[in-house]
Amino acid sequence: MLVLFPLELMEHVKYPLVTIAIPTYNRANGYLRNAIECALKQTYRNIEVIISDNCSSDNTEEIVKSYADPRIRYFRQSANIGANNNFNFCVEQAHGAYFLLFHDDDSIDADFIEICMKSAGYRTDIGLIRTGSREIDGEGNIKSECRNQAGYTSIEDLFFNWFAGKTPLYLCNSLFNTVGLREVGGFGSKTNLYQDVVAEFRLAAKYGRLDVPDVKASFRRHLSNIGSAAKVIDWCEDSLYLLDVMCDLASEKKNLIRRQGLVYFCKKNYRLTSAITSPRRRYVTYARVYRKFGFRYSPIRFIISRRGSRLRGFLRRRWKALSGA
Repeated sequence: MLVLFPLELMEHVKYPLVTIAIPTYNRANGYLRNAIECALKQTYRNIEVIISDNCSSDNTEEIVKSYADPRIRYFRQSANIGANNNFNFCVEQAHGAYFLLFHDDDSIDADFIEICMKSAGYRTDIGLIRTGSREIDGEGNIKSECRNQAGYTSIEDLFFNWFAGKTPLYLCNSLFNTVGLREVGGFGSKTNLYQDVVAEFRLAAKYGRLDVPDVKASFRRHLSNIGSAAKVIDWCEDSLYLLDVMCDLASEKKNLIRRQGLVYFCKKNYRLTSAITSPRRRYVTYARVYRKFGFRYSPIRFIISRRGSRLRGFLRRRWKALSGA
């Protein structure tokens, strides 16, 4: 017997539901509208938008309710449950086959979901789907772009490509398999700073991944998310936790991953340290980071290379100005 389905139901069978979750706190007068509009303007039709308000004291609820779109599901926490608990609350509420945890200050291109789902052939069994991404500043100006050059490679090669700067790891450019994300425990790490990358690696290792080269998402780099002096050691602790996870997930080259990882994370934490304004605290923290990562990469070497790169950048800009390039 031939069974006829309504066109809308047929589309939903072919095009799986994707959840875009926006955890938010006191961003009503900032970037929240942009995040909501990025979600609602997706060219991929079958989406739901979860907005979890972490007990904001501003007019977040008023902003959300100004959008009369049935795809929005709004939740307001009765008390602030912390950022990571709010992330996992969104995971619990999701109905979609795939899940995007979309920070309220980031952006995604209008065809981000469509490109990801087309590239996946609308399959629902892939652990992680990722695109390239760009970094933008507080005003939305592009600071840098990175295509996703990971390709179809092993989990070990994904780690090495990340260390080499060939593939960006942000939440805004990552679609998580929702069931898989729940199975690996959602988002969580030692100090909940690398909780997103931990989840990405666990999903990729267990369920596989799809790498889309195109740059389709924007991570906003501004003063409130760069990190502070007080957090540098927390970042170090989470870096070491993440490195342990990576070595556990790898089936080969564990020693090489650890060696390269110690240098990579040491440099990243030096960059955080370099933002400390007090010279004494800055140099004391450099020494602490150096010890944390087993004295693998000297802070003096980092400082010299950083000054050298600034000088090279200055000379390139001057040459372009003088030559009219």
